[in-house]
Amino acid sequence: DFLVRSAALAAAGSLLAASEAYALEQPLPFVPERVLPRANEPVRLGVIGTGGMGTEHCSALMRLQKGGKADLQLIALADVCQPRLNEAEQKVIAGGATWPIRKYTNYRELLDDPAIHGVLIAAPEHWHAKMVEAAVAAGKGVYVEKPMTLRLNDALRLRRLVESNPTALVIVGTQRVMSSVYQEAAKWIAAGAIGKATSSQTSYCRNSKDGEWLYYKIDPAWQPGVNLDWREWCGPLGKADWNPEVYARWRRYRKYSTGIIGDLLVHQLAPMMQVVNAGWPTRVIASGGHYVDQAMENHDQVNLNIEFEGGHTMIVAGSTCNEVGLETLVRGHKANLYVAGNKLTLRPERIYAEEVQEKTYDAPNLGEVQDLLRLNWIECIRGNQKPMSDVELGTKVMIVADLATRSIWEGKAFGYDPKKHKAFKI
Repeated sequence: DFLVRSAALAAAGSLLAASEAYALEQPLPFVPERVLPRANEPVRLGVIGTGGMGTEHCSALMRLQKGGKADLQLIALADVCQPRLNEAEQKVIAGGATWPIRKYTNYRELLDDPAIHGVLIAAPEHWHAKMVEAAVAAGKGVYVEKPMTLRLNDALRLRRLVESNPTALVIVGTQRVMSSVYQEAAKWIAAGAIGKATSSQTSYCRNSKDGEWLYYKIDPAWQPGVNLDWREWCGPLGKADWNPEVYARWRRYRKYSTGIIGDLLVHQLAPMMQVVNAGWPTRVIASGGHYVDQAMENHDQVNLNIEFEGGHTMIVAGSTCNEVGLETLVRGHKANLYVAGNKLTLRPERIYAEEVQEKTYDAPNLGEVQDLLRLNWIECIRGNQKPMSDVELGTKVMIVADLATRSIWEGKAFGYDPKKHKAFKI
């Protein structure tokens, strides 16, 4: 037994190193220069993945268009499921579309359309990497839902792709980076207001009576081989028997999602990592359990401990079985910075009370943060702004998400080498 376990662990370590090496060494596709919309031309968009989140994006984009906040046209939709495609089309029409809407069951055909400037990808996580890479190679400006990828090796490859092509545009849907309270917090810390930022904590916790993500309904109209291409949906992860539970609620399953970590915690990780600005994660250890929702394969309670190269430790809690989270704060050598809603509060450490002044800040409400990120993406497509939730941040977040997931399942700590961009088991 000992020899078998040792061999398995050694093999897992080798596969881990090989996975990152593959991402760093494989050739990248040719990326053409993006064609920017003309000054008086609407930004023409497509949406890939018209499930719950994708359809909400369709409605939100049409609200921005109808409200005069963005000059755009949502002209194309793609999904493997015809009923979902039809529903999304009706949402776009109800939102005020006066132009033809093209529908595709194969996303590659949507990417072939030269009229499209930008593509929003809201497909399941296991498709993110391939779709983003294909969209970048097609010269589109990309908005991809969080998490950026399912696995770390894919994130490293996308980072390399964007780094190698200065005109490539990829924004990750971690919209809380647009919050004015986090942006102000980052300024205070960068200015030394709390001294050395030594540690921080945050969380994303919620509760349900029946189980998380079960609100995604199963439609009896779905018929694989008739109006749904199940084999294409499985795609990069290989063949699987038809399972409507997996199709509708894939976030509950280990093969298709990292669960709480990738779907919820990334929302807090992204802005907090920008706030403390401590560089690359270097060590991650996590624990989790199935305490209430025994039917869900992914965990319903997780706790993460993350160390950064800049000398900082972040503690993150996530739950789908209890809604009481941790107070969001950054601890410094001289003072502590509390984030609560749109309010910042800086309180000095006792021994620095005469040197550091307590202060508060009420951040302005600039609008719904997800709309702000959508608008940032649209302006980036025009070439007028820089992405606020870029691939560099997305990669750092994915290091945490991927290594935390491995840590929970394998019961080990994991490290990351920022110079070699390789993960390793500790």
